[in-house]
Amino acid sequence: MHVTYLVITIIAAMANAYAASLDFVGAESVKVVADRVQVSRRWMVPLGMLLASGAVGLLAGFAVPALGTAAASGLVLYFICAVTAHLRVRDHGFGGAMFFLLLAVAALITSLAYHNHW
Repeated sequence: MHVTYLVITIIAAMANAYAASLDFVGAESVKVVADRVQVSRRWMVPLGMLLASGAVGLLAGFAVPALGTAAASGLVLYFICAVTAHLRVRDHGFGGAMFFLLLAVAALITSLAYHNHW
């Protein structure tokens, strides 16, 4: 279980750090999605900060398990909101948000299982 926890957590942290960096630099792909789900582009940096905080929190969870669990929970909530934003405008292109949601759920489940919080 230790290897599974490590691998999933590191992948989730790297993916969210990458997504945060796209928000920070104002990547065109992020702008297109923001426009499609009717979210102001001014929210890209604050949303990127949430993603970056989640990535750092997942990695900090190796030293302080409660931080990792909190970060994974926060990312789950973030991506539930992201999927909801797509559904709100009837945009069926929410595969990316769903992938990140499932990754956050996997990080949360493995964290809880590894630290015996069941």
